[in-house]
Amino acid sequence: MVSMTLAASEGTLNPVAVELAPAITTLVVFGLVCLVLFTKVWPKIASGLDERQAKIRQEIEAAEAAQAEARAAMESQQAELAKARAEANEMIMKAKADAEATAKELRARAQAELTELREQAGQQIKEAKETAITELHAETAMLATAIATRILQREINVDDQQSLIDDSLRELESVHGG
Repeated sequence: MVSMTLAASEGTLNPVAVELAPAITTLVVFGLVCLVLFTKVWPKIASGLDERQAKIRQEIEAAEAAQAEARAAMESQQAELAKARAEANEMIMKAKADAEATAKELRARAQAELTELREQAGQQIKEAKETAITELHAETAMLATAIATRILQREINVDDQQSLIDDSLRELESVHGG
């Protein structure tokens, strides 16, 4: 107090000098403000911050869940796409195998028909040849008989022999449509 009094007597204010009443009042008001802030305002601020933190956490969890769901959907789609590709490849392979089997069957059937036609044609040719040979033998025998009959009916000289051969050839040509 002595220093306060000294400062007051000299007429200048001492910045270090503290008056007790305003200081206590200031401390009491500060304490009351702090008490009100800590009891009334701080819980509201803390609850607001907690709510904001909870909301942010929920949004993060929702985003992570949506991301996981999207990832699962994408994996499911990729699996379905792979399955569809495998089925398509299987269908293509089956179609190729069926086409090859059908082509092979058609080739075998065509080959069998061709072989059968060849056999039939060969048989027909053989029969026609046998018929022609039989007819030729019959005509030759008839012609030989006719020639022998003529020969026996007369004596043959060289001119007669040539005439007989020419007549026989003409008869043979007329019989065969010549």
